[in-house]
Amino acid sequence: MTRAEEFEELRPLLFSIAYRILGSVSEAEDAVQETWLRYEASPTPPASAKAFLSAVVTRISIDVLRSARVRREEYVGPWFPEPLLSDPYEDPERSAELADSLSMAALLLLERLSPLERAVFVLREVFGFGFPEIASAVGRSEAACRQLAVRARRHMDAGRPRFEADRRRREELAERFFDAFREGDVDGLRALLAADVQLVGDGGGKAPQWKPVFLGAENVGRVLATLVPLFVRLGGVVEQHQVNGQPGAIFRDPDGRVLSTWALDVLDGQVQTIRTVINPDKLRHMGPVADTWAALREASQIRRPAD
Repeated sequence: MTRAEEFEELRPLLFSIAYRILGSVSEAEDAVQETWLRYEASPTPPASAKAFLSAVVTRISIDVLRSARVRREEYVGPWFPEPLLSDPYEDPERSAELADSLSMAALLLLERLSPLERAVFVLREVFGFGFPEIASAVGRSEAACRQLAVRARRHMDAGRPRFEADRRRREELAERFFDAFREGDVDGLRALLAADVQLVGDGGGKAPQWKPVFLGAENVGRVLATLVPLFVRLGGVVEQHQVNGQPGAIFRDPDGRVLSTWALDVLDGQVQTIRTVINPDKLRHMGPVADTWAALREASQIRRPAD
């Protein structure tokens, strides 16, 4: 097998590692590309391509994350990962770990860890790497990596998100939610909200939003009562998808351009959290992005149909 073939076989794994460390599709893709350039330039083939490439992409991702943290401190409003519709890497033996680690809630928890803790946690808990491989990847001793893993696990366990255990029930509730949205059924939407539901938006100061966070069924219900009729009058499209392994949807304008993504946390038969990504910079990997300011103006100018 040639180096290029080996690399392409491992590309899904490398992207999945980088995305979980970075929370960014574009930065993960860049890290994978840089990994290929270093692999191609290495004078002798490594004993294990998987170990070598995983170590390289991890080191690159740690460096990128350290510089990205400064930018995130200056970010306008809540910061969310770039939404990912599907994980390219599959491992039946670790499917639960892979799915849980991909959710917006889990990735936001990872943000609390130091770059080294985050990398160690991802390699150990998500992908099942051994400590000798992890130590080589992050440039620390095995003992230090074990300590980093313990600290990271403690932080993650303390805030671990809870989801409806039955994935089918999650999807069914999400289907009802987005069907009600399409139909303009605000009462139907309200009926699915938990009393302490949160609606949180990541616009990055580059898209219209009333405020970053709405708390409670009454406040979220008011937002939906304003937003849903505007979206329906605009002729927008709600395209149901898995978003970061959770029930969600892509919202598009009538021309098919992406307006936002929504991801739902579902528990006890109710929607507990709605996370929307509106920042156009985080949506470009999904295709053409709409001008949300223009869409909002257009929807506001469309007359309501006569009663």
